[in-house]
Amino acid sequence: MALEVLRQVKRALSDLNPKDLRQSAERPVRVGIVAASQESLGQMETYFAPPHFSRQRRAEAVQLLVRGSCSNCDIEIYESSLLRPAHAFSMDLEAPDDCVRRIIRAREDLMLPLARRLDPFRKPVSHHIIRAVAKENALFSLVTALPDVVPSLVSLPWAVGEFTSDTVFLTVNQIRMALQLAAASDRPIGYREQRNEIGSLIAGAFGWRALARELAGKLPFGGGLIPKAAIAWAATYAIGHSLERLFRLGYGFTREERKAAYEEAYEHGRQIAGMLLDGLRHRKAV
Repeated sequence: MALEVLRQVKRALSDLNPKDLRQSAERPVRVGIVAASQESLGQMETYFAPPHFSRQRRAEAVQLLVRGSCSNCDIEIYESSLLRPAHAFSMDLEAPDDCVRRIIRAREDLMLPLARRLDPFRKPVSHHIIRAVAKENALFSLVTALPDVVPSLVSLPWAVGEFTSDTVFLTVNQIRMALQLAAASDRPIGYREQRNEIGSLIAGAFGWRALARELAGKLPFGGGLIPKAAIAWAATYAIGHSLERLFRLGYGFTREERKAAYEEAYEHGRQIAGMLLDGLRHRKAV
């Protein structure tokens, strides 16, 4: 069984091309910044290119910023005291992180190149990726246990029918997450570059699988759905945050930290799984 799962993971990874992700993360991006005064413009520049950067890295970040309205910019950011076009984003200089989060939600297509080059985007983009993949894995765990609930799985980003087990899907999706987090953290992107992280994900997959089956087997029919999906969420969430810290600081979670992160995420995962299950049943009823 383990060898078959590994073969399936290998086949699935052949369709996951790090080159495409690398091209997306390295695409040029320009950010127009508009403020009421030169002082405010300076604050915006300092926020996106903080002084703790090296001279070279700060210069690279500043090059992405265009002072004033910019018709060929990918996004425009206006100081909150100014009127702005409908397509532009408003930034309160007292709470600039709120603007970053709005940009990430509205322009997911730009989140990797923005995170790769501008420091304020890096951590929130990484957290956005982790939550999104954790949700996908929790949803997949539910759908594969209740195949009659939803006639179509188009809401998931993968061709689900190609996977014969949830272990394969969850593992490959976590590997995709690892590559995305590397991209957002301005790290090299590729199977060789992330071979240690990928090896750990594959090795850990069977432990999560066994735990999910054990929980499902101890509960009445259908009662194991929520714990199974919660485990998929919590495992992905804990792994993701450990990877984010590894790429950011050079070291991941210790065994104790990983356990604490998983336990905390599991309770949240139960709530997420319950909402997802309610949504699936509602779709069936409709």
